[in-house]
Amino acid sequence: MEWWMTLGIAGMLLLALFFSAMPIFLAFLVINVVGVVTFLGPGAFGMVVNSVFNTTTTGTLTAIPLFVLMGEILFRSGSTSVLFDAADSLVGKVRGRQYVLAMSLATTFGALSGSNMAVAAMMGRSIYPVMIARRYNEKLSVGVILAGASLAPIIPPSVLAIIIATLANVSVAGLLVAGILPGLLIATLALGYALARCTLDPAMAPEEAEADAVPARSALRDAIRCIPFLIIIASVMGFILTGVATPSESAATGVLGALLTALIFRKLSWKMVWDSLGQSAYIASMILIIMASSTMFSQLLAFSGATSNLGSLVTGSALSPTVIMLIMMLIVFVFCMFIDQVALMLVVIPIYLPVVEALQFDPIWFWLLMLLNVTVGGITPPFGYAMFAFKGVVPDADLRMIFRACVPFVGIFLLAMSIVYMVPGFATFLPSLFDT
Repeated sequence: MEWWMTLGIAGMLLLALFFSAMPIFLAFLVINVVGVVTFLGPGAFGMVVNSVFNTTTTGTLTAIPLFVLMGEILFRSGSTSVLFDAADSLVGKVRGRQYVLAMSLATTFGALSGSNMAVAAMMGRSIYPVMIARRYNEKLSVGVILAGASLAPIIPPSVLAIIIATLANVSVAGLLVAGILPGLLIATLALGYALARCTLDPAMAPEEAEADAVPARSALRDAIRCIPFLIIIASVMGFILTGVATPSESAATGVLGALLTALIFRKLSWKMVWDSLGQSAYIASMILIIMASSTMFSQLLAFSGATSNLGSLVTGSALSPTVIMLIMMLIVFVFCMFIDQVALMLVVIPIYLPVVEALQFDPIWFWLLMLLNVTVGGITPPFGYAMFAFKGVVPDADLRMIFRACVPFVGIFLLAMSIVYMVPGFATFLPSLFDT
C-alpha cells in the first residue's frame, strides 16, 4: 500500500472513531492494534508495551497532574472568591468596568488553572449574573467572559502546551513561556474591542452600573488579599523564566502555594484536598493514557514511511512555506469546530512534525501558533467546549446567542495569530531571553 493511502486511511478511520463518540484512548488503541498487525505482525506487541511505559514515565509530564492539582485546590477550596471580591473593589470608576473586571479575572484565573472550561464555568456562576443585573449587554458580556476563559490554555500553566511540547519534542518550558506575550496581546485586543463598543454605544455599559471610588484603606486591604495569588503566579512563571526550576518543580511549588493560600483564607480541609487529589489523578491518568496511545500511533506512521515521505513531498512542492502554513492552520481550525482539541493535536502533531522540520520553521513559533489555533476551537461553534461549559452553569442563556457572542472574539484570536505570524518575536522573545 502506498504511504499516502496509509496516511489517509489511518487519519480518516481515527477521525471517524472520534465522531462516533468512542473514548479517545480507545480509538487510538483500535488503530494501533490494526497498525501493529498490518505493518509489524503480532510479535511486535511488546513494542506497544514499551511505548506505553516510556511515554507514561516521561519526567516532563509530571507537571500535568501537579498543575491540575493546583487549580483543583484553588477552585474547590473557594479561595478564588477572595480574589474576585478584591478585584471587584479595586477596578476603578470607568465605563465598562465589568468588562475590565471580567477580562482581568479570567486572565488571572487562567494563570491559576490552565483550563478554559473551568474558568468559563466559574465566571458564568460568579460575574455573569452581576453583569446582567447591572444591565450590561448580554451578548458582549458572554463574549468577553469566554474570550478571557480561552486564555487559560495559552498563559502558563497550560496542560495543553505541555502535551504539545512533549509530543513535538520541543522545550516544555520554552512553549509555556512563549504563551505569555500572545496571551496578554489577546487580552488587550479583546478588552479594547469591548471598551470601544461601549464608547460607540453607551447602552453596552449603563452609566448607573459604574462603581463608586474605593477608599484608600479598603483598596490597600483588598490589594493585600490578592498577594497570595500573585505569589503563586509569580513563583510558577518566575521559576520557569529564570531557569531556577523545571516546569514540574514549578508546578510542585504552585501546589504548595495553593495549599498555603487555602490555609490563609481558612478554606483548607481534608475533604477538599482528598477530592482535589482524586479528580487530578483521574484527569492526569486519562491524559497519560491518550498520550501513550498517540505516541504509538506516530511510531506506526514512521514505520509505514508516511511521515518521511510527507516531508519529502512538502520540500519538493512548488507551494511557498506561507501557503503550506496557511493550509496546515486552516485544517486544524476547521476540524477544531467538531473534534476535541487534544484529540486533534494527538493526530496532527505526528503528521505535521516532518513538515515543520522540512520547512525549517522555528519550532517554538510554529507550535505556539498551533496552540493558539486549537485554543480558539473552544469558542468556535458548533462544538466549542468552553461555550458548553458556560451554558451548563447558565442554563437560561440561549445557545444561539452564545454562538453569536463568540464570533467577534474568534476574529480577534485570528488577528492575534496573524500578528504572531508576522512578528515571530511575540513567540520567541521570552524563551530566547531566558534561555528556556
